Amino acid sequence: MQHTFLRALLAGVLTAATTQVQALPSKPVAIEDLARLPALQSVTLSPDGKRLVGLIPSPKNPDETALATWDTDSLSSGPKVVTPSGDHMKFIAAVALKAGKILAVGRQEWTGELGGCGEGKVTGATRTFMTKPYLTGNDQKTFDEAFASDTHKLGISQRTQRCLELGGTASLVNMLPLDPDRVIIRQLSEISLTSSYYLYNLKTREMELLFRGGTRATPSLFDSRTGKVLAKTEIVPISGDYEQHVLLLNAKTGQFELQAPLTTKLSDRHSVNVAGIDDTTGKYYILTDQFSDKIQARLYDSSRHAYDTEPAVADKDYSIGGLLFSTRRSNFNQVVGFVVDGPHQQTVYVDPTLKAIQAAFRKAFPSQQVAISDYTDDFSTVLFTTQGPGTPIAYHLLRNGKVANLGSQRPWLGKGLNLDERWVTYTARDGREIPAILDLPIGWKQGDAPAPAIVLPHGGPWARDYTGWDVSGWVPLLVSRGYAVLRPQYRGSEGLGRSLWLAGDKQWGLKMSDDLDDGAAWLVSQHFAAKDRIAIFGYSYGGFAAIAADVRAPSPFQCAIAGAPVANLGRLGTSWSDNRLQRILQGRTVKGMDPMQNTAKAHLPIMLFGGDRDVRVPPFHPRDFYKAVKGTVPAQYHVIADMPHSMPWYPRQQRETLKLIADYLANDCGPGGL
Repeated sequence: MQHTFLRALLAGVLTAATTQVQALPSKPVAIEDLARLPALQSVTLSPDGKRLVGLIPSPKNPDETALATWDTDSLSSGPKVVTPSGDHMKFIAAVALKAGKILAVGRQEWTGELGGCGEGKVTGATRTFMTKPYLTGNDQKTFDEAFASDTHKLGISQRTQRCLELGGTASLVNMLPLDPDRVIIRQLSEISLTSSYYLYNLKTREMELLFRGGTRATPSLFDSRTGKVLAKTEIVPISGDYEQHVLLLNAKTGQFELQAPLTTKLSDRHSVNVAGIDDTTGKYYILTDQFSDKIQARLYDSSRHAYDTEPAVADKDYSIGGLLFSTRRSNFNQVVGFVVDGPHQQTVYVDPTLKAIQAAFRKAFPSQQVAISDYTDDFSTVLFTTQGPGTPIAYHLLRNGKVANLGSQRPWLGKGLNLDERWVTYTARDGREIPAILDLPIGWKQGDAPAPAIVLPHGGPWARDYTGWDVSGWVPLLVSRGYAVLRPQYRGSEGLGRSLWLAGDKQWGLKMSDDLDDGAAWLVSQHFAAKDRIAIFGYSYGGFAAIAADVRAPSPFQCAIAGAPVANLGRLGTSWSDNRLQRILQGRTVKGMDPMQNTAKAHLPIMLFGGDRDVRVPPFHPRDFYKAVKGTVPAQYHVIADMPHSMPWYPRQQRETLKLIADYLANDCGPGGL
């Protein structure tokens, strides 16, 4: 029976899928095509397989979003219900829930005094955003603040009310797949501003307390059948440091027991995450790098207080990014796959049916990254996505053996761009191996003259890049205009091994920047780039790296572009985060060369830009650096109206910033441009 189903599945997928033959563009990708609101995004499938929920451009204004639902049995009829964003609150995400409910997330501009609530000024008005989750039904007739308590908030100060409004009061934690009506939510206390966790009935709004949070205690694993807390994490101060304690529930005694082998110092930054429990043995799955530079999945016996001697899942080159547990009744909670955190997040299925489905999708969409998003209990309906370096994310629905191509985020790009993207490694000056993503100019081939190039460091710096479609639009913008783009995963990057991550501590503008300079030298040595035609462009921490390049000598770069850049390490160290533990963990690693103390050494033309609603990297950073160097080097500074630090950005902001980048490189990056 299963083989018959899979043969029909494969036939349906191959028939419906369109062979994606990419063609070279005759001209650079238009900025408008990269800046437009996605035609389709944030698509999810309801657990019963009957509905799709997603965001589309509003029929009232193509630069704003609308919440849309489709019946999966009548997709050709288009969305059944469409609700445009309001005059103030704009939809930025959506999730199809059970019990006929939809979770929609909205965002709006907000200006006022924070008084210490969240990121922003302690005194005076801050220009920022307010984000809220809403619950609505399939008919989208009413929108209520999601998971809000019905208790009247008596005695709550105006400041606390402001904190709740800005920080959001609740969020979804666990869908509890076997329960028809209830989910697990996290709710912020109106009094203590600490988080507690509840079972929440989507139909009746009744709430049942599962875990009362404190300032240092959080649940780390719930039983996906009942919602019971199985593991919790506590942060304990120890002699000027902190320890992370993991406590696991003893099923016999009903008590939580401290597990010494899982205890780590926060300053050591080991990963110890409780990912799940094996129903057969009662052992816990732990994702940890206690045994290897890369994260492995290990089974842990809480009764013996001991790990198994061998990992349950490991990869020799990359970390294990997660385990996938079945949501189907027949094999609920069994591990059906795992994620390898490689050049892209690759899911490896061990469940035979999911493995076969994934293989069929990959055969139908060769050279694409295929990801299964949602599926029904009987696999009759499966939502999946495809994407590639030159092909934007597209959504597809397998329904009763037939595949419907729901649409691409950017269908106006046609069959995509013929991007040559490679995962490469080069050696830094001290011998450390630095992984990187190399995107070659469209149409460029080995033996052609070296191209102009951009070194593009990511933000964070505790982050990393992945191969595939670049949602910022920066990479397709640049490669379609003849630039090679190198994205170094410099020391300090997270997710590619603990050694590389820790090597960035206190190296801002020092070895972290050496890695970028060495990446430029590697481009030249491999004949990808011309020595005198290389620029550096980065955003957030990447913007810091661009500013640092301007005051470091010698430099391999012809000019620098810094988006939302950190410029003043001294001021950053005192405002790193509103979270005390985060300041301790990451704030103390933010040391090195301070560009604002070295502005007299500026020697590269530079263009800076940032949003006036950016509370993560406030406007004083780029503004002060611009004022300090504008008399020494050709410098520009552009303020982007209403732009926050992180995506999603409005189309008008994308149009403005992409044009600034393209024009600056072509006309102002040194004599004659880049």
